[in-house]
Amino acid sequence: FLKSGNLPQDDDLDQPRAADRSPQLAVEMKLQVPASQTVERHVGLAFTQPLAIEYLNRRLKPYWARDGKTPQAMLTQAMQEYAAVAKRSKDFDEKLTAKLLKDGGPVYARLATLAFRQTLAANGLAADLDGSPLQFPKENFSNGCIATVDVLYPSSPFFLYFNPALLEAQLKPVMEYAALSRWKFPFAPHDLGTYPLANGQVYGGGERTEDDQMPVEESGNMLLMIAAMGRAQGDWHFAKQYWPLLVKWAAYLKDKGLDPENQLSTDDFAGHLAHNANLSIKAIDALGAFAEMAKGVGDDRLAKEYAGLAAEMAKKWSDLAREGDHYKLAFDAANTWSQKYNLVWDDLLGLKLFPASVKNTELAFYKTKLNQYGLPLDSRRDYTKLDWELWTATLADDDVTFHTLVDPLGKWLDETPTRVPL
Repeated sequence: FLKSGNLPQDDDLDQPRAADRSPQLAVEMKLQVPASQTVERHVGLAFTQPLAIEYLNRRLKPYWARDGKTPQAMLTQAMQEYAAVAKRSKDFDEKLTAKLLKDGGPVYARLATLAFRQTLAANGLAADLDGSPLQFPKENFSNGCIATVDVLYPSSPFFLYFNPALLEAQLKPVMEYAALSRWKFPFAPHDLGTYPLANGQVYGGGERTEDDQMPVEESGNMLLMIAAMGRAQGDWHFAKQYWPLLVKWAAYLKDKGLDPENQLSTDDFAGHLAHNANLSIKAIDALGAFAEMAKGVGDDRLAKEYAGLAAEMAKKWSDLAREGDHYKLAFDAANTWSQKYNLVWDDLLGLKLFPASVKNTELAFYKTKLNQYGLPLDSRRDYTKLDWELWTATLADDDVTFHTLVDPLGKWLDETPTRVPL
């Protein structure tokens, strides 16, 4: 093209080929641009797959093709609707950015707009056999697991806020799998396989053993997400559909949740930890959420039982975890601390199981532990996780504390190297 100004007339059909001779896509357009004016053109490009996900050995079409639509028809429709969709997108971006700036300031807005893209991009959206949506996230920096429950958990506020139907599309495959006789454990699964094959758990002990699983973590995650989704949707149809499973997982947390055994949590890179105080918070709030679901589905006996149980466990938690001016990483570990990011659900769901003094004590202590680019995950190492830092920051009731925790993340964005070559 540089020599002649023209593209070849024929496609290069020499496929497949080595990466050092990667195939190219090129479009030629002639533009006449008058002085002091602008001209805009666009190109429709689709990367399509005839099949998107294999779920329990059923091969599912991508959601856009659920009614038999071809790539050609899809592209034609996209081009016809381009102007209207582009305007809607621009308007949406402007309104959302303005809200993010108003709610959390410029650093928060930058992080949230990046998270918006990443949260959606990591998902495969497929159509079930009846055409209903099923959505499957992929772990990108772990072992490639699909539909990982503790990946659904940190992304759930996004879908709760923008479109709870998509959270239901994520949770349904997990619940259908957990209801099968092949899943024999009394707690929730960790994953459904390795992307794009959602044919059964591969993490830890898989379907064979409890070794290296996340029983309290995933059971708590599922109860919290389903309760929050019911709130967002304004009904309890999902909880009713899978009620026996939820009862089983609540019973497991009743037995194991207050003082967890030597288990992994979502922060599995930190290794196993017994008596995990933050994991205990998750279990307690999850049982409070279960009590609300029980009331919603009409089981007043269980609602009363678990509401009382969660309140009692929260009081015991304070006694077990308190250490002077903060709360411990683990109940049996002196001179330790950790981010108690799971407390956000106590506020989000209005459970009020933990007194405000717990989060206020923690937030005051965190200010003394801040590093140049943010707050460490806990006292063991100086690494951290961006999602949990933001969750921890949202515990703050005042803007000063919120920005104290969030603003160092802006320095991290600007001053540290990226993994992606520029």
